[in-house]
Amino acid sequence: MAQEEAGFMKYETVIGLEVHAHMLTDTKIFCGCSTKFGSEPNTQTCPVCIGMPGVLPVLNRKALEFAVKTGIATNCTVSVYSRFARKNYFYPDLPKGYQISQYELPICEHGSLEIIVDGNIKKIGITRIHMEEDAGKNIHESGGSFSFVDLNRAGVPLMEIVSEPEIRSPREAVEYIKKLRTILRYLGVCDGNMEQGSLRCDANISVRPVGQKEFGTRAEVKNINSFRFVEKALDYEIKRQIKVLDDGGKIIQETRLWDSSRGITESMRGKEEAHDYRYFPEPDLVPIIVDQEWIDRIKTSLPELPDIKRERFISEYGLPEYDADILTSDKSIAEFFEEAVKKGADLKNTSNWIMTGVFNYIKEHGKENINETLLKPIHLVSLSGLVETAVVSGTMAKGTILYEMLDTGKMPEEIIKEKGLVQISDSGEIEKLVDDVIAKNPKEVERFKAGEDKIIGFFIGQVMKLTKGKANPQMVNELLKQKLSV
Repeated sequence: MAQEEAGFMKYETVIGLEVHAHMLTDTKIFCGCSTKFGSEPNTQTCPVCIGMPGVLPVLNRKALEFAVKTGIATNCTVSVYSRFARKNYFYPDLPKGYQISQYELPICEHGSLEIIVDGNIKKIGITRIHMEEDAGKNIHESGGSFSFVDLNRAGVPLMEIVSEPEIRSPREAVEYIKKLRTILRYLGVCDGNMEQGSLRCDANISVRPVGQKEFGTRAEVKNINSFRFVEKALDYEIKRQIKVLDDGGKIIQETRLWDSSRGITESMRGKEEAHDYRYFPEPDLVPIIVDQEWIDRIKTSLPELPDIKRERFISEYGLPEYDADILTSDKSIAEFFEEAVKKGADLKNTSNWIMTGVFNYIKEHGKENINETLLKPIHLVSLSGLVETAVVSGTMAKGTILYEMLDTGKMPEEIIKEKGLVQISDSGEIEKLVDDVIAKNPKEVERFKAGEDKIIGFFIGQVMKLTKGKANPQMVNELLKQKLSV
């Protein structure tokens, strides 16, 4: 372990990411075929997207608009003149034998975004954003000697967002992709669903001795499809390269694949240089010329972006930075929170309920966002009132009642009535329970009187157990302190 840490201290990691984002257009980038995910194989194709001779592509204007929006949101310069190119290579899922992409004249260049790692802000440069068409998909049957090709995805519009090689750790890489995903989702240009492949990541990784300016030889790891795998794949590849160098070997420039089941990267092929693709201007598409007035109109139409919203949540609502980070990480959550608070929900309770219960529920039930649950802002407004007036405890609210509302869409009053969850706030009734618990636990009483103050939590737990969590915890606490101190 010490040897491994010493190896990390000798080297600096250099990472550049190429993020491919499916644009949320209804139709493909150069034809009218649907982009809907999950349809029967080869049912969303036409002569254009399967590359039949004599057909002509026509650019989807919405895809261009989405690329420009993304460029503006990531501080890029939007090119008033750009053009498509042919990227030539042969693979079974590429029906034309080439991919229409952009090369020397992309739609956006020279941008940046900021990430926060361990409380520190770091700016990561964005080299370029360009548009291209996706390829199809090879389906490999286990144990078979052949593969299927589904061309539904061929021609789906992609943005490739290329970072500068300024990322220095797997953690920074994950934060960069998360931030980029949040921006894309705020803009409504990509759903960011990594499991379905609508957001994919290729990573270029190299290591170099600390202090060296020249980059080391890099390896590219392809098609990593989750935040967890990004971190694991990069961590493995960094360790692999350091070991090769420490053993006196040389890093080979190559393309590698991440094998998630084995937790390793493995060689796929020697890295092809850009000139191997024989790029040349796409002859079937005219250059793209956009006027500044159109760019300015798009700029004014952008929603409030996550960084701006985060700062506003801190200044306007007085939220801690941590809360603001979590609540603005998803646009639907941020909008839900703000609507609930504006309608009268308690700010701190609403923040806590969303950050714990709602996020956990979404994750456990495989939901995409809060809009896929049955919870509405008015539910939290009502629940806040019930907690404030001591009808139910805060513990009961963020547990049983919140989950039931998420599941059923019922108002909290109805759930409380059905499940008999009304909080016990009768001082006489609680006092009897407190006396009973004290009488049954004389040893613990002596420990409290001997100065072991924390044991009061034991007594509170016993009272709550007797009332199935329905006793008013503040009253229980006050009565216990009063009676134990006598």
